[in-house]
Amino acid sequence: MKKIVITSVVCLIGFALMGSAVYRVVSGSKHSNKNNNVMNNEKTTAGSAIIYFAGGCFWGTEHFFKQIQGVSTTEVGYANGHIENPTYQQVVQNNTGFAETVKVTYDPETVDLNLLLDLYFKTIDPTSLNKQGNDRGTQYRTGIYYTQDEQLPLIKHAIATVAKQYAQPIVVEVTPLENFYTAEDYHQDYLDKNPNGYCHISPALFELARKANVKKETDATQTYTKPDAATLRKTLTPQQYAVTQENATERPFENEYNDEFREGIYVDITTGEPLFVSTDKFESGCGWPSFSKPINDSLIDELQDNSFGMRRTEVRSKTGDAHLGHVFNDGPKEKGGLRYCINSASLRFIPKEDMEKEGYAKYLPLVKPADAVASSGH
Repeated sequence: MKKIVITSVVCLIGFALMGSAVYRVVSGSKHSNKNNNVMNNEKTTAGSAIIYFAGGCFWGTEHFFKQIQGVSTTEVGYANGHIENPTYQQVVQNNTGFAETVKVTYDPETVDLNLLLDLYFKTIDPTSLNKQGNDRGTQYRTGIYYTQDEQLPLIKHAIATVAKQYAQPIVVEVTPLENFYTAEDYHQDYLDKNPNGYCHISPALFELARKANVKKETDATQTYTKPDAATLRKTLTPQQYAVTQENATERPFENEYNDEFREGIYVDITTGEPLFVSTDKFESGCGWPSFSKPINDSLIDELQDNSFGMRRTEVRSKTGDAHLGHVFNDGPKEKGGLRYCINSASLRFIPKEDMEKEGYAKYLPLVKPADAVASSGH
């Protein structure tokens, strides 16, 4: 197991507030160092981009990202500290300012930064300051260090999305890369060389990373299965788990897809099975995503729900048996009169332009531009 350093004083300086997210955002490098072996705005080859992720112990974070199709190289090292040429022995003293970090070089034509960010947040607790797994200390802080200014808006959007899924503030550091020193050779590809070595990331997530960007050869043979409870706990956020597995309800208006009206498809967060399309989504004013119907009635179960002294009809996904929400009879008459009121946390939205590469090409004919957004007044 890695050496664990516990710090008794945590200094949190220069944090910015965005929604319920708290994270340090720096728009420019504070200082330069000619001896840094990597600097901000470093040059990349054609067809490649670079981003740096700090996610606790860099052994597991590196092994996770190298599984993703479109990631060409990974390298572990120490980022954004205040001494030159640090060693591991110096960094674990918790006084150099460095974070254990993974340099990820990727092909933007094969895997976009949005997907890398989404996968990164599955490997960390973004509300935990200077602690991931069993590792504690500022060197194990979470951070995203960007190398191009155009990466920052995508990072901010990703954090704002994640912030809606947690009651606690997000404490992921976001700043330009100031310096990066390659770690010692024995740290590189550590889990390849030591398959039973210490890792704070679940093996189930490595499998998720391997499959996350694999283009399906055909939609016709695609099948969907429900993961076991242990896997769901590791792959879902606390809110997604509470909603889908424990019948919780997220806050109205403060959820990811209430105001989402781009063209695309909505799939079960637990299985990936398509459930709703944007063509059938409408603004109901209730504070949650509302649909006039599912893609097919065979995809859902409708059950009587007498909880909280009310008579309602619960909606669950048939394959995943995930709680989705409820269906009511107050929807737009021109759309059939039903309102499927669905928790954002039970869904994953895939924009129309990404549907083919994510294996949902056969559903593209269902996604049609809406002439107008219908309103039911409820």
